[in-house]
Amino acid sequence: MLHVSPFEFSLLGVFGLLPFILFALPAGVWVDRLRRRPILIAGDAARAVLLATIPLSYALGVLTIWQLLATSFVVGIFTVFFDVAYMSYVPALVGRADLVDGNSKLDLTVSVAQVAGPSVAGALIGAITAPYAVAVDAFSFVASAAFVFRMRHREAVPEPTGVEPKPAMVREVMEGLRFLLGHRWLRPIAACTGSANFFISLSFSIVLLYFTRDLHLSSLEVGAVFAVGSLGSVAAALVSSRLQRAIGVGRTIVLTPLLGIGLLAFPLAPHGFPIPFLMLGEFLFGLNVVGYNVAQRSLREAITPERLLGRVNAAMRWLVWGTMPLGTLAGGAIATAFSLRTALWVGGIGMFFPAIPVLLSSVRSIQEMPELETNMQSDPTIIAPGPAAAGMDV
Repeated sequence: MLHVSPFEFSLLGVFGLLPFILFALPAGVWVDRLRRRPILIAGDAARAVLLATIPLSYALGVLTIWQLLATSFVVGIFTVFFDVAYMSYVPALVGRADLVDGNSKLDLTVSVAQVAGPSVAGALIGAITAPYAVAVDAFSFVASAAFVFRMRHREAVPEPTGVEPKPAMVREVMEGLRFLLGHRWLRPIAACTGSANFFISLSFSIVLLYFTRDLHLSSLEVGAVFAVGSLGSVAAALVSSRLQRAIGVGRTIVLTPLLGIGLLAFPLAPHGFPIPFLMLGEFLFGLNVVGYNVAQRSLREAITPERLLGRVNAAMRWLVWGTMPLGTLAGGAIATAFSLRTALWVGGIGMFFPAIPVLLSSVRSIQEMPELETNMQSDPTIIAPGPAAAGMDV
């Protein structure tokens, strides 16, 4: 509706992801210092208000791409805090022994919502236009805040350890980074996830334009394609526990990223009948993301001490989501310089490489979810980056 270029369109994704680079590490410190439930409620409420400004501005005739970019950035800030708090809250709710089952069920609810969401979005956009469809999105955050508010579990305020005064934020940030980068399993998982996120972002930064401008799909057809992809996520969530018991945690983490090559179905889709190809690509991508994330996130939550969980989750997000703005910019640049299909070829071919770091590490030998006390060791030769260096976990 605003007639933006592919590069300008990709900037929406960049601005939404920049907060994960700028604010993820301090967010981890605050999540470890504070109760997590109020952070979740505040994050939902703030995002509802911010999104509601989009249909309001459109109704007044003043909506611009600049407002969308600013809204994307600020919404991203609250998403950073929500996501870090959400991941760190799960072990307190379900217990470490039930992390795989708990994460599978949580991802199942997400996947079910993603089946319905794109279809509903397509229908709403066709019926009331995109800006007013965002009003429904804003209301969904109100509903989310209400559900979290009704949760009966209550947390105690985290107590400082020992008699020392509260350490400086930089010191706390570095403690989380040191644990993550020094751990023999978490380090290759971060490399796998970060590289996968780069190529995924490269593809998805322009895939909507490809669907609508090159393949001439309607909003309902686009919604149907994404809904089928979410069915892949549902399937992965349903079988994650059984898959890990059958082939082991490590092999699950190694094999599921390879399903990402399903993104090659996008540039391979013929113009005459593209939808079956697009649905296949989305289905395999859904299997990839949820199958991998349930396994690696449960492993991380199982081996990370409670006092470090917020900071380690934030450090992982900072590292692996930091590649996403780069991928988004690359997708927009390649599409502008060459074509939308060329960018999708680059993204799909790139998905052959992310599994290499975990394949070459000891991650592949993990059979069962380990106990916390037996996996606190880090490689002493790996140190956290110093101040000069500072500056498809989903």
